[in-house]
Amino acid sequence: MDLEVRERLLALVRESAEKVVQEIDAKGLERLDAVQVVPTKSADHGDFATNAAMVLGKALGCSPREIAERIQRALLDPEGIVAKMEIAGPGFLNFFLARSHWDDLLSRILREGVSFGCSEAGSGRRVMVEFVSANPTGPLTIGHGRNAVLGDSIARLLEATGHEVKREYYFNDGGRQMRVLAQSLRARYEQELGIDSRLPEDGYQGEYLIRVAEQLSAEQERGWLEADEDQFKKRAESAMFADIDRTLKDLGIHFDEYYNEQSLYAEGRVEEALADLKAKGLVYERDGAVWLRSSELGLDRDRVLVKSTEEPTYLLPDIAYHRESLRRGFDTIIDVLGPDHIEQFPYVRAAIQALGGAAERIEVVIYQWVNLRQAGEIVKMSTRKASFITIDKLLDEVGPDVFRYFMIERRGDTHIDFDVELARERSERNPVYKIQYAHARLCSLIRMGESRGITLPAPEEIAWDRLESPTELELAKVLERFPELVTHASEAREPQEVARYLLDLATTFHSYISDGKRHRVLSDDRGLSVARLGLVSAIRTTLANGLKLLGIAAPERM
Repeated sequence: MDLEVRERLLALVRESAEKVVQEIDAKGLERLDAVQVVPTKSADHGDFATNAAMVLGKALGCSPREIAERIQRALLDPEGIVAKMEIAGPGFLNFFLARSHWDDLLSRILREGVSFGCSEAGSGRRVMVEFVSANPTGPLTIGHGRNAVLGDSIARLLEATGHEVKREYYFNDGGRQMRVLAQSLRARYEQELGIDSRLPEDGYQGEYLIRVAEQLSAEQERGWLEADEDQFKKRAESAMFADIDRTLKDLGIHFDEYYNEQSLYAEGRVEEALADLKAKGLVYERDGAVWLRSSELGLDRDRVLVKSTEEPTYLLPDIAYHRESLRRGFDTIIDVLGPDHIEQFPYVRAAIQALGGAAERIEVVIYQWVNLRQAGEIVKMSTRKASFITIDKLLDEVGPDVFRYFMIERRGDTHIDFDVELARERSERNPVYKIQYAHARLCSLIRMGESRGITLPAPEEIAWDRLESPTELELAKVLERFPELVTHASEAREPQEVARYLLDLATTFHSYISDGKRHRVLSDDRGLSVARLGLVSAIRTTLANGLKLLGIAAPERM
């Protein structure tokens, strides 16, 4: 529902409730903050309902129904927002909005166009969204794909609500996994030259590395036989990042910065973080390793910061990275992480807090794994053994729009079974097809109107009162939910709300248009045709705006 109307109605309710309280017992004033106005779940109960009588009844020693009747008599509505009030059940007060409200809404959508749903709720706030952040050891898998789509959709929602957003990709090009990658490339390169060379233990077996080796041997022939490990590491990293970048572009995702973990070492940030933790007495040595006294910070156990091999664990550079991110002046830092990070993140936050950092400004969005379902069976995957499905492969099969929607239609903290057969379907069973087909159908109706010489006048000049059917009012009510939904999805970091909303709107439209006799958009009645084309244009605008928030195309023809 329209947030502005809801707030105005709440103000009217609280004002009238305050009068009632003053008449009975002023002590009840402290309960006014608990009074709410919420959208109803059924059109039979109006558009909004308030719990005012239920909240105040006990405090005032009166029955809720009596309080509801008194609030109803006391409520003044100078703007004419409410057409009718009804008392329901034990004392709920239901409100039916005036017809003029719905007319104003449709006019507003046509006026605002691409801005409908946007707000300045986050104006002046700088937010960094750190997502994907896969190390350059291979192509992006479907698990990375969920991270990518979730992070990008959150960033789009934040931008739509007025935030200044920076997208960041944080990666590590050092450590054991990169050494194993370099050794794997050397082995593949030597194999290309006919040398009997074996992959290292836990080496990367993917076809993608063989392609890099083929190109390397074609360019250098035997010239890299004496090359050191660092050269192979840099060559593999460059090739992997080129592949990752290409995949992200195919998904319509860009980053403002690629932040390399190694820069934290080069700039002394990791060493600084360790020294500052030591100075606060939060570090000790045991069995040759350096430990964080995290149990003293309210956590269940201590954690290793530096192994006995003198190699830092992931925890130490993560602490340094988040500390440095806060120093860059972001009001909020949002990390999009897989379930394997659930256990570590509290330690990062606790260490930042102990070092005097504003740890409350660091948020984490955890998503669950994605299962790929083909022919009714779950596909087992392993990155090291290269038995995984890449984003590229799925994009070739289903396209970026379907991929993005399937990755975002559920809450991040729930598992996804990506059904490839359903994703390929071009039917109403496929939610993406259903939504995009609704948009294309709306565009077709607008084109048909133009071909008949019917163009929309200024929104205020449209005879909206010609829209009289219950389904047309239902569509208007669905449209009104959009701005508040966008704001809530942005604040909650839950873009799946937009995905579900679009499916609901598309379903309601398809139901409306399928009743051709009752809801014929273009007819000999020009005034009715203009009003219905106005409704069609408002639905099309809202669908397009919602699809853009999810990074999904809004086709005009299908």
